[in-house]
Amino acid sequence: MYSIGETAELTGFTADTLRYYEKIGLLPRATRKSNGLRVYSKDDVHLLKFLYCLKQTGLPLEEMGEFIQEGQVFENEFSPTEQNYLSINKRIQILSKHLKKMEEQQRNIDTVINLTVKKLHFYEELVEKK
Repeated sequence: MYSIGETAELTGFTADTLRYYEKIGLLPRATRKSNGLRVYSKDDVHLLKFLYCLKQTGLPLEEMGEFIQEGQVFENEFSPTEQNYLSINKRIQILSKHLKKMEEQQRNIDTVINLTVKKLHFYEELVEKK
């Protein structure tokens, strides 16, 4: 079991974020010690690391919640039932939509990078001619 500080360090989230995610239902209520302090299991840390990856891609909290609510998140949890295949299809929709957004962002960034490189070369050539 990990304290909230240890969990924050292991997952990349702050303790405040962990509390917030619990408050909004993105995380299940944390187990508490007799003194009331939150403790997290290895499974909790595993889930949080996964959420951190989703967050890093810019997936909105609402969609992260939908993704988690669909149930099975990790490969070793999968069992081939009709409900699980419906869950997977929902996740495919969420990730496909988000991937399109990220690809558009990447194209926009690539355009800015290319323009910046051209401008930089232009200025470097001016300085070299001096």
